Amino acid sequence: MLDINFIRQHPEKVSLMLEQRQQGEDIAKLNQLLDFDKERRELIKQSDDLKALRNKVSKDIAVIKRSGQGSADDLIQQMKEVADTIAGLDEQLKQLAVDIEEILLSLPNKLHDDVPVGASADENVVWKEKMDFQHDLDFKLSNHLDLGRKLGILDFERGAKITGAGFPLYKGKGARLERALINFMLDVQTGQNGYTEVMPPLFVNQDSLRGTGQWPKFADQVYYMNEDNLYAIPTAEVPVTNMHRNEILDAGELPLCYAASTPCFRREAGSYGKDTRGFLRVHQFNKVELVRYSEPEHSYEALEQILANAESILHALEIPYRVLLLCSGDISANATKCYDIEVWAPAEEQFLEASSCSNFEDYQARRASIRYRPKDGSKPAFVHTLNGSGLATSRLMVALLENYQTPEGTIRVPEALQPYTGFSLID
Repeated sequence: MLDINFIRQHPEKVSLMLEQRQQGEDIAKLNQLLDFDKERRELIKQSDDLKALRNKVSKDIAVIKRSGQGSADDLIQQMKEVADTIAGLDEQLKQLAVDIEEILLSLPNKLHDDVPVGASADENVVWKEKMDFQHDLDFKLSNHLDLGRKLGILDFERGAKITGAGFPLYKGKGARLERALINFMLDVQTGQNGYTEVMPPLFVNQDSLRGTGQWPKFADQVYYMNEDNLYAIPTAEVPVTNMHRNEILDAGELPLCYAASTPCFRREAGSYGKDTRGFLRVHQFNKVELVRYSEPEHSYEALEQILANAESILHALEIPYRVLLLCSGDISANATKCYDIEVWAPAEEQFLEASSCSNFEDYQARRASIRYRPKDGSKPAFVHTLNGSGLATSRLMVALLENYQTPEGTIRVPEALQPYTGFSLID
């Protein structure tokens, strides 16, 4: 969340940020926060003044009692009234703290100066386009859904029967290809790119969702297990970032770089009417997630590094893609700057998002209380957290099947994956 001191000192910047994010309706909430903050500081001063008075008068009462000269009853009664007033102020301060935190948790992050101002995804900027991996597809193309059915490697109908729409079922060489993708991506990220592999829990508590910003703003997107008060992870970002919640790290430990492969579960509430065929929109998918903890002065270098690490997978698989720099109206509420990687699906005739690489600066670290001790010995400060998909397999699978299809209706396996699959052709 944002630093209340920053908001107090720069309300106009926060107001402009809300407008640029297309959240102008939250300006009223910002003004209420500033009113609450002003009231809180006034009440703290009143409480401190009364406590100072109580301490002074308590000493006077002690002197009167020791001397035996006169009665301290009036002063004692006055201090009882003062104590009642202090107790009332403390209750008001507790409620104000709750009200302030509620608003702080709902406000989005600052925007980096590089973020283009725009109202919607239509105004995202094409940052890079890597299309020289295009394959010879001079024949009538089949989409991934038809290919999966024909080759018997994907079965969305039985997946829907078992669970519901949006829960895919992989079969035979399809299952093997999915597993190969995951193992290959983990090996690249841990072997070549220097990440430490972790295998986190797939369910988290509400504190973990709050720490990364999925709670309360995106509560309608997560699956909830009421009996145990646990939530299925929407992304490995949540458990991996919360590994160091409420910890103080040493600067010498940074940067910390983690890679995790997990299933991800998303309700996709509010997605009705969007294309839901095959892998285009699912409730369960697999993803290799990259998470980094960085010193603040190096976090934007780290963002470029995460982007390069994610791109390295597409280079190895020779899949055409582009990188978008998201505009202010499309970037996630938690990120200060974000790149999306979109893979080219030739049969769909569109680019599909397969990765988002984001810098959150200290937004998540404040929520999760993740700090570090600077090398210069100054007091602990908040780390910067970053993450990126390296990559999500569902959209990647679409691009792989459609780009590597043959006129005979078979699928060639990228050379980089063949040691993992044990076969070079799906027929």
